[in-house]
Amino acid sequence: MAEIELAAGTIDYSDTGGTGPCLVLLHGPLMDGTVWRKLVAELEPDYRCVVPTLPFGAHRRPMRPDADLSIGALADLVAEFLERLGLTDVTLVVNDWGGAQLIVERGRADRVGRLVLAACEAFDNFPPGPPGRMLGRLSRIPGGLGLLALLSRSAAVRARSIGAMAKYAVPDPVLRGWLERLGEPAIRRDLRKYVISVPLDGNRDWSAGLAGFDRPALVVWAPEDAMMPPEHGRRLAELLPQGRLVEVADSFTLIQQDQPAVLARHLRDFVPG
Repeated sequence: MAEIELAAGTIDYSDTGGTGPCLVLLHGPLMDGTVWRKLVAELEPDYRCVVPTLPFGAHRRPMRPDADLSIGALADLVAEFLERLGLTDVTLVVNDWGGAQLIVERGRADRVGRLVLAACEAFDNFPPGPPGRMLGRLSRIPGGLGLLALLSRSAAVRARSIGAMAKYAVPDPVLRGWLERLGEPAIRRDLRKYVISVPLDGNRDWSAGLAGFDRPALVVWAPEDAMMPPEHGRRLAELLPQGRLVEVADSFTLIQQDQPAVLARHLRDFVPG
């Protein structure tokens, strides 16, 4: 695990290295880069996989107390990360989080050669589904995230909350690793800054800017996913000028957990090694 100091603070990331095409893999809230572990194992021989852990509640160290961690600022943080590492023509792969759409909207996608949106927030589904809106409400209640931290000490709660985003069980040590940092007030502070920046009414459409992304784009969706509406995958593919939709069966939101080999195959077709 490496680390890099950015304007908001220091973040951890993994980098498999190598000379193959570079994929930058972005996770969603209450997770870290380990959500991509199975997919990285599939792709590592032929691709350079760079996986940052964003300050979404599972990060190891707090960001600076005065850091702006709103959704727009985190899109800028990703752009800064690419710039600081000197990465160009990357394939940006995003699951769950819709922040890549803001990278495009804010004109920060100059280092992105290809875009992959895999079962992520879109259109009016910010925050996504009942779980996302529940997290949004808890973050707005004094002590709400502290209560979530206490409840998350239970393996059953972990499995039925964040673990339910996968159709097939995520090992509890992985879930525990994602949620144990919530016990730290400064980590909860960082998470809260992000969550409360996303309105609960779903009236802010950050997806519209994708119409201006004129490079290859792949939309990967899971028809069984109850959190990311199936019609959103089709709409995203139609919105993107070079968008293409593929659907992955037998999976929920965490396609890289449920069907890593299938997702790897689609990525290999999209980004030849």
